Amino acid sequence: MPLYQFRCAQCGPFDRSFSMASVPDAAACPDCAAEARRQITASRLGHGASTPMRLLDATARSASEPGVVSGPRPGAARAARPVTTNPLHRKLPRP
Repeated sequence: MPLYQFRCAQCGPFDRSFSMASVPDAAACPDCAAEARRQITASRLGHGASTPMRLLDATARSASEPGVVSGPRPGAARAARPVTTNPLHRKLPRP
């Protein structure tokens, strides 16, 4: 359910969660029970600490701050090239 911000004249802003179909224009302040009007705020679609959000942030960050690689990983073996003894293979083009 979406989170809506309300502002009490005495206590300041507070958040409440309502379904989109039944959001009121005013709500009771949790501290003083006075009527607080609903505020128009920016949407917070990109906020979160979930694993997908961290992955999206890391992907976006890698576009401007790529990881630098100085060499192969330690212990990573290179694929061995097969050695042939067929003399006809010497006439083939090399890659």
